[in-house]
Amino acid sequence: MSEAISYEEAWARTDKFDPPAIFDELRKERPLARMVYPDGHVGWIATSHELVRQVLSDPRFSHNLEIGHFPVTKYGGPVPQFPAMPGMFIHMDPPEQTRLRRLLTGEFTVRRISQLTPHVEAVAAEQIAVMREHGSSADLVETFVNPLVLRVLSGLVGLPYSERDKFAEAPGIMNDPFGDAQVSMATFQQVGAFINENIERRRTQPEDDIISRLIATGELSGEELGNITALLLFAGYETTESALAVGVFALLQHPEQLAALRADLSKVDDAVEEILRYITINQYETFRTALEDVELGGEFVKKGETVTVSLPAANRDPAKFGCPAALDLDRDTAGHVAFGYGVHQCVGQNLARLELRVGLRALLEAFPDLRLAVAADDVPLRTQGSVFAVKSLPVSW
Repeated sequence: MSEAISYEEAWARTDKFDPPAIFDELRKERPLARMVYPDGHVGWIATSHELVRQVLSDPRFSHNLEIGHFPVTKYGGPVPQFPAMPGMFIHMDPPEQTRLRRLLTGEFTVRRISQLTPHVEAVAAEQIAVMREHGSSADLVETFVNPLVLRVLSGLVGLPYSERDKFAEAPGIMNDPFGDAQVSMATFQQVGAFINENIERRRTQPEDDIISRLIATGELSGEELGNITALLLFAGYETTESALAVGVFALLQHPEQLAALRADLSKVDDAVEEILRYITINQYETFRTALEDVELGGEFVKKGETVTVSLPAANRDPAKFGCPAALDLDRDTAGHVAFGYGVHQCVGQNLARLELRVGLRALLEAFPDLRLAVAADDVPLRTQGSVFAVKSLPVSW
């Protein structure tokens, strides 16, 4: 058996946009490598595009947290195994996962999301105006990216943006691997209470939002409905915010690509896909556990062993994407796994794409000379945590 790497090596992002360098070595020599998890479990990590998609689409691998091993620490120590909470279908297997997810698929179809375009464009225009109120420079995250994403998502789900102080900070607090467990739990309980208040309000005063439509199905318990709402918030807010902010940062660091996009904004759809592939902000918390013995990539994965699949590594696989370390807005990005793959592929990906597309276009049209207001090395990054992000992005125009 080849020597196992430590889970910490899979955390070691050394550049602003590039995943850990060890992934290139592993992908060449042992694309399915042994890895020691924080709880001492000796499992695996997959770094090739082919193996990542194979694991994520194979029903012999489970996302049940009761049998899985987290490849990261939280709150200073290993994450214990625990059963999924009712409604949290992201950590369930079919058929229960299928039952819950299908209630949301209609909410995020291409057709349904495209109908939101005028609204998202209006929100973007309002946030551009906010930026202009700051003069000739502003923090893009604070004035544009954060409010754009949160206003759109909260309105769609049914959480009042005017009361965002009760839920906006929760994803960041709960996804902080170095945070305090008691603070995180208290935050989750506070957000849960706020969500339940809104659910009860919608039972008697339904509106045009997801909460109201889920209530109308009559298929969910109160606990399921509350947790699904929380899942939509936690999974759809910080990820999209980070993808847009880091995506703009990446474009500003690639002036030739930025100039080409400015010259032809009809390419913005392709640009979004390449940005998603290139930055792959979902870092290292995608994993599955074998329900039976499985032969995978020439190795033998035993029942009960957990395989972490590296989405950033898969999206930089030269066997799938030529010159993968380059940001190339003209490349064919078909098959990228920025949103995962298989039955757990992100249900809200069409919404994220719309927000990225509209956000980028609005910024480039409004500010033809948008640029960083600080040196690139001075942009504060969050390189550890489930989502790669910039904490702020000072820009000028």
